[in-house]
Amino acid sequence: MKTPLSVYLPFNRDALRGTFEPAKSGAVPATHEGHWLVVQDQGLLVEPAGEGFRLPRGAAPKGLGAAADPLWLGQWHGEPCWVVGLPRDAAPPAGLQRETLVPMRGTKLPDELLSLGGMAMQGLWWESTSSHCPRCGTRTERIAGEWGKRCDRCHYEHYPHLHPAVIVLVKDGDRVLLARKREWAPGRYALVAGFVDNGESLEGAVAREVKEEVGVDVTDIQYVGSQNWPFPSQIMLGFVATYAGGAVAIDPEELDDARWFPADALPDGPSRHSIARFILDTHARSR
Repeated sequence: MKTPLSVYLPFNRDALRGTFEPAKSGAVPATHEGHWLVVQDQGLLVEPAGEGFRLPRGAAPKGLGAAADPLWLGQWHGEPCWVVGLPRDAAPPAGLQRETLVPMRGTKLPDELLSLGGMAMQGLWWESTSSHCPRCGTRTERIAGEWGKRCDRCHYEHYPHLHPAVIVLVKDGDRVLLARKREWAPGRYALVAGFVDNGESLEGAVAREVKEEVGVDVTDIQYVGSQNWPFPSQIMLGFVATYAGGAVAIDPEELDDARWFPADALPDGPSRHSIARFILDTHARSR
C-alpha cells in the first residue's frame, strides 16, 4: 500500500525518515553524551549554523544548572538524544538561542528539528503529569524499556496520553467552508476542528463538531491523514466532508467567523507545517 504523504508532515516521527529510533526500544546509554534538545516555553534552544540551526552536541550545554536532569528520547543518526526543560525565565546557555516550535508563531526550524522538538515537548509533558499514580497517588516508577509508569503500591500502569482531535474540510462543489478564531491574526481562516468525545466514532465527531461550530450538516466523511500535534499532546485526524444542508451559524464561544470561500481564492490560512494546510492543498480543488 502506498504511504500517504501526510505521514511526513513535521511533528510526525515519520518525517525523520528512519533516522530516529525511540528510547523504549533499547538500554539507556551509560553517559550523557549526544544531541541535546533543550526545551523552553514551547521553544527549542539551538546553535546557529550558516542560514539554519543545529542541536548542541556532545556533553550537556554549560549553564543548564539544576535543569540538567536529562530524559533519554532515543537515537538520532545513531547518537543519543537527551531532553531537558529550561524554566521560562532562565537565560539560555552561551551560544544557544531560542527558536519557537509553534508554527503559528512563525517557526524557522526545519522539519527534522520540529519533529524532534515536538517529541521532546511531549516527553517533558508526560514526565510532568505522570509522577504520581492517578489511582492511589503514590509516586510512580518508569517501566523498563517503555514510556509507561508503574505504581509500586497498587501496580497500576499508565502510558503517555494522546488526545484525539478531528479536523475537517467541508466542501460544496467549488467552494469550501472555513472558520476563524478571535485570537488569530486578522484575515486568517482554517478548518473546523475539535476533540473526540467519550464514546464517539471519528466520523461522529466530525459531524458533531461541524454542526456545533458552524451550524451545517455534512455527509460522505472521508479520512485523509493524521499528524502528531505536541501542544501539548494531541493527534490530529484529518477528514474531508461534503456539505449536506443548513445555514452557516457560528458558535460564538468557539469562533469569530465562518464563511464559504471559492476553492481557487482562499484567504490566509494555516502554515505548511500543519495537516490543515496539507488538506487544503490536496483537497480544496479536487473533485
